[in-house]
Amino acid sequence: MNIAFSILAGILLLLGFLGTFVPVLPGAPLAWLGILLAFFSDYNEISFVILIVTAVAAVVVSILDNVLPVMLTNKIGGSKAATIGSTIGLVAGFFLGPAGIIAGPFLGALIGELINSNGDFFTSLKSAWGAFLGFVLGTGIKMITVGLFIWIYVRSFF
Repeated sequence: MNIAFSILAGILLLLGFLGTFVPVLPGAPLAWLGILLAFFSDYNEISFVILIVTAVAAVVVSILDNVLPVMLTNKIGGSKAATIGSTIGLVAGFFLGPAGIIAGPFLGALIGELINSNGDFFTSLKSAWGAFLGFVLGTGIKMITVGLFIWIYVRSFF
């Protein structure tokens, strides 16, 4: 059973990393479940303190990931339409590969704000930029956090 926990932990960590840029997968929580399973495996040495710290990190990162795009869009003067458009653009862009994942949120926010602002291009562009920055920051923070979780897992074997 111990080896199964360790293998499943690795799979969850990889799914968690995939979830850092795939919107339907909760990246940090999945990766933390991997750390939790590794904690219960005799093949990994993960302390209770590390388990708690990573749990707190997963919660904080998940909250920031949802708050940053809205905060930056609002700070720059955008509407909720830009944030919704950014999310739709991310999902649509996912099917177009890495370029779509990067360009999708920006274009989605731009289109959402264009619809909301009755075609005011420069205001829409500014709002789209805010939504895009929020998406990039949220994704970057998730990637760094999940990358650290993976590093903890790999290091726990030695």
